[in-house]
Amino acid sequence: MVTDSGGRSDAEAAGHLDLGRVRELFDASTDFTIGLEEEFAIVDPESLELRHRFEDLYAACQQDERLAQSAAGELIASEIEIRSGRAETFAAAMDLQREHRARLFALAEGMGLALAATGTHPWASYLDQRIIDTPHYARLRGELRWVAQRNNTWSLHVHVGVRGADRAVAVCDHLRGVLPVFLALSANSPFLDGHDTGLSSVRTEIFTRTFPRCGIHEPFGSWEAYRDFIELLVRTNSIVEATQLWWSVRPHHTFGTVEVRICDAQTGGEESFALAALMTACVAQSALDYDEGLLPEPLGQREIEENLWRAIRRGTEGMMIDFGRGEERPALEAVERLLEWTAPARQSLGLDPALPELNGARRARRALDAGASIEEIYREAVAETRRTYVPEGVSTK
Repeated sequence: MVTDSGGRSDAEAAGHLDLGRVRELFDASTDFTIGLEEEFAIVDPESLELRHRFEDLYAACQQDERLAQSAAGELIASEIEIRSGRAETFAAAMDLQREHRARLFALAEGMGLALAATGTHPWASYLDQRIIDTPHYARLRGELRWVAQRNNTWSLHVHVGVRGADRAVAVCDHLRGVLPVFLALSANSPFLDGHDTGLSSVRTEIFTRTFPRCGIHEPFGSWEAYRDFIELLVRTNSIVEATQLWWSVRPHHTFGTVEVRICDAQTGGEESFALAALMTACVAQSALDYDEGLLPEPLGQREIEENLWRAIRRGTEGMMIDFGRGEERPALEAVERLLEWTAPARQSLGLDPALPELNGARRARRALDAGASIEEIYREAVAETRRTYVPEGVSTK
């Protein structure tokens, strides 16, 4: 049986495009289970250059029974992802992920490597990037060519269980309008090619603007419409597996979850959890509002694109359009509205995210304005990743 570095077989990948089977999976899903996925750059601790050591680090993870199913590859050889696995509560997911973080960082350090959590590497050239050598990623490399080569980016993903296929599609449709706020909060990639890009999330420009079936999709309206479109993609040889649906929010065909994929990787470990908690609350509140018939009509694509660009450009430092009022308001006000809207879900699920005052992009740019070099800022980010993802006193054994 041929598998990729994430453990998927070709037969499993094909099975996940059986939309009848996927509908049954959603209809049997459990509400508001949690899965966390965090991506890290593999770097040299001294030079901070990317190191194409995924295969070595992944092989070491396979010798650790706690990491064997948690570690995964994501296209490029200078990246590794760890997953909490399914948890019944957010608190349980954090406990699992803390253990996985500690074990992964210990393995990396034992191999003379460091791990970094930012949306982009500030100066690494994509021309030097190597794609993981598996049949799965070789197929993507052949299909995507420059697009696959260019994608040296890192992000944070959250899975939330949602029962019911139509309900899951309705939740995805509604969350489209919330995604720019998540991105503004998480923006953590201002630097690329050794320069300040002037953007808060250049990762978003690299990934969501270049990959096919990526970014924020138009609303589907129903499971039947979603099914018909996916079946069309299969029939016309556009996709051969569900992982080729790279949208920023999507129904996940393997887990029966709504997966939110818009965010930059977070340099602070607790900030990663806080952002994931808010995304979880928004998924849950959307599902609860659907049950009560309270979900409004989804925003149109042109409205969402306006706020998405504002999030990419200025993050939480700028303004966003309140389309209900027909006026622009501070982005941080949109965050406050999310907290107000999700209060019932957060109380029910025990979620109290301590969101940072400044996102990673604003902190990095303040350091740049104060005279620090981009290399110095990234070195501190690598140190902060180690310090906050595996705090002092946490066992790495």
